[in-house]
Amino acid sequence: MAPLQLPENVNRIKDDEAFIFSCHPKVDCFTDCCRQLELALTPYDVLRLKQETKLDSRAFLDQYVIQEQEQEDVFPRFYLTMVDDGQASCVFVAKTGCTVYPSRPGACRAYPMGRAAMRKNNNQIEEFFVLLKEPHCHGFQEQEEQTTKRYSKGQGLQIYNKFNDKVAPLLQHEKIRQGMQLTEKQIEFFILALYDLDSFREQLDCERLPQQDIYASKKEACKDDEQLLLFGIDWLHRILF
Repeated sequence: MAPLQLPENVNRIKDDEAFIFSCHPKVDCFTDCCRQLELALTPYDVLRLKQETKLDSRAFLDQYVIQEQEQEDVFPRFYLTMVDDGQASCVFVAKTGCTVYPSRPGACRAYPMGRAAMRKNNNQIEEFFVLLKEPHCHGFQEQEEQTTKRYSKGQGLQIYNKFNDKVAPLLQHEKIRQGMQLTEKQIEFFILALYDLDSFREQLDCERLPQQDIYASKKEACKDDEQLLLFGIDWLHRILF
């Protein structure tokens, strides 16, 4: 297999490799990275953001999320809405910074790092990190030394990575790699179980979904959104594969 080709401003870094970076309101480019971007949302991103905004999942999706699916896409993709202000600014950014900072998406936490996670044949997750150096970012002129582990811990990325790694075997399933296409109903189930958690719980409680029997013993635990998302991932495996 040919080595992965990375853009000129992206470099792969080792776990223990040090780099200098810090972001805070006194950096003169503060919030520049919150503009002119397409911010893809993972299921766990949506879970945290809908909790932070105190909206149910359907209201959050309707108000803040753009759903796209090109003809070649197996699964739909979800992006955070940007403001039409000439800068395509994040809907949650203000002059003082991020208004949903405690629940900001994983990609925002990771920046300027990027993390790739690949499912191996034994279903183990293999990860590697890259560092993105964009001309507008002056955080690299600060003095704070980082490593991938230190920065990930400081940004609270572990829980985001945990849930992303749970979803990866679903997105990278062997049947998907072999060209499996989803029906409209399967796509509906994908959106429901991963992104529209409150509607998913409601339909499970009303016994409107297949594989209903496996929910009965977990109903109490699934009052917690994180537990419901984990259940939804397992439920989708059963439904799709």
